[in-house]
Amino acid sequence: MTRSPVNRRFSVAPMLDWTDRHCRTFHRKLTQHTVLYTEMVTTGAIIHGRGDYLHFNQNEQPVALQLGGSDPSALAECAKRADERGYQEINLNVGCPSDRVQNGRFGACLMAEPQLVAECIAAMKAQTNIPVTVKTRIGIDEKDSYEFLCALIEANIDVGCLDFIIHARKAWLNGLSPKENRDIPPLDYERVYQLKRDYPQTHISINGGVKTLEQSLEHLKYIDGVMMGREAYANPYLLTQVDHLIYGDEPKDMISRHQAVRAMYDYFEHEMTQGANFWHIARHMLGIFQGVPGGRAFRRYLSENGHKKEADIKVMERALAFVNEL
Repeated sequence: MTRSPVNRRFSVAPMLDWTDRHCRTFHRKLTQHTVLYTEMVTTGAIIHGRGDYLHFNQNEQPVALQLGGSDPSALAECAKRADERGYQEINLNVGCPSDRVQNGRFGACLMAEPQLVAECIAAMKAQTNIPVTVKTRIGIDEKDSYEFLCALIEANIDVGCLDFIIHARKAWLNGLSPKENRDIPPLDYERVYQLKRDYPQTHISINGGVKTLEQSLEHLKYIDGVMMGREAYANPYLLTQVDHLIYGDEPKDMISRHQAVRAMYDYFEHEMTQGANFWHIARHMLGIFQGVPGGRAFRRYLSENGHKKEADIKVMERALAFVNEL
């Protein structure tokens, strides 16, 4: 399947339990160009699971699939299926530090096996013409030298992978929880900048600790892309400025926060007629009034009432009443 190239100058990170299709649909109401990533999906779930783990709506595009796995043949099969479904990119998770992921021999522990990662990437690239990318940390445990990181990068360059997303922290596979691994290991942005200088043919995106678009623009002086995680989820309204500030679109009247919420109503109605739960969609919208008077009351009302069995659009309208419409 032929697809137009995607400009991965800014993206929202894959976040387990957060960046599902409901979340991505909401984010797409706020920004046209931002690349949106799925939650990490394992090869086992796609190949053997009963559900459709590759489902997404075309109005979410551009969408990238993040895969978890370490079996080249299984990853190749998933890449083929993802291509057929219309994804714009396939990303291999080489950065998640959780015990469950390690037990499956994928995620950050794969940093210690650069040749296996390269075999996985080569197998996927043989099945698709869309970009196959690697998301990794800068190191694991005591293996945190720049040379260790370069060994992973070079092994994948050798098989034709030139696209890397670097979380600018190392991961402690023993001793820290996944949550602690997002905050405790110190950030080292300079190491990511150095990668771009040493491997100028690559597309390097930086991830970790990015909280504002101003910080994103600063990073973009040195590397090719910025991936924002928790801040984009907790304060999604900042995404309304991405198309102008990051991609250079002509400035235009931004959608208001109230308009952004109401733009989801047709989606609510459609999904709920298909059996979706109101709260499963609404929970991704809790942060839309972050920092706005009445925002806390909006979140409280929605949290207390949105999960009820009879919850529907009326609950959202009542929650909106707590915030003045500008």
